[in-house]
Amino acid sequence: MDYKLLTMFKLLFEKISPKKFYYFATSLIPWAFLFSVIFIGYGLYLGLFRAPTDYQQGDAFRIIYVHVPSAWLSLFAYTSVFICSLISIIWKIKVFEVLSIASAKNGAMFTFLALVTGSIWGKPMWGTWWVWDARLTSELILFFIYLSIIFLYHAYDDYRKGAKAANILAIVGFVNIPIIHFSVEWWNTLHQGPSVMKFSSPSIASEMLYPLIYTAVGFTFYFILAVLMSARNTLLEREKNTSWAKSI
Repeated sequence: MDYKLLTMFKLLFEKISPKKFYYFATSLIPWAFLFSVIFIGYGLYLGLFRAPTDYQQGDAFRIIYVHVPSAWLSLFAYTSVFICSLISIIWKIKVFEVLSIASAKNGAMFTFLALVTGSIWGKPMWGTWWVWDARLTSELILFFIYLSIIFLYHAYDDYRKGAKAANILAIVGFVNIPIIHFSVEWWNTLHQGPSVMKFSSPSIASEMLYPLIYTAVGFTFYFILAVLMSARNTLLEREKNTSWAKSI
């Protein structure tokens, strides 16, 4: 990457002070909450009550409207952790340390939800709650990576040292993301291949697809909401002795 571009990013990120981020996050939180409620509510309504029954799976397929968005968010959240960790390691900016751990905590929640709903969905489809399938196993590894990041962050009395250790692990652990994504193509797996994000047209009926898109968008807004709230509260605690924090 061009040195001038790196310098520009550095100057931009350095302007994001804890105080500025706190008020910025506060202004976004109501909107993130509103959009998450609208999209999740509308998507679940369409998916649970309006979408047709699947000809093979019956109504059991409707868990897709929680499972797939959760699985997407588990990867999206880790990408957020990875980017924030890189910025934090390179330029040592407090806000991105906090955003990284906030993303990791919420990413762990979505990964756990994806594993649980996947297990519930797999029972009637595969006849068992769990198989050591490439997709399931790599997703489980992702969950343990999330937990390790969170543990490392809280393992140090000095939160800056904890953040640095967690960020290094997050960067190394990113190798698992493409493995999860391509696992259904690289290995013979019980897990179905991509149905929505395909180079050709999606192999799912539009009556089922649109509710899935709505819930995925809603889950994304919820992730943004949760990360902003967590990061804002953490920054306020860290900066509690500063004049701006005392004035709140």
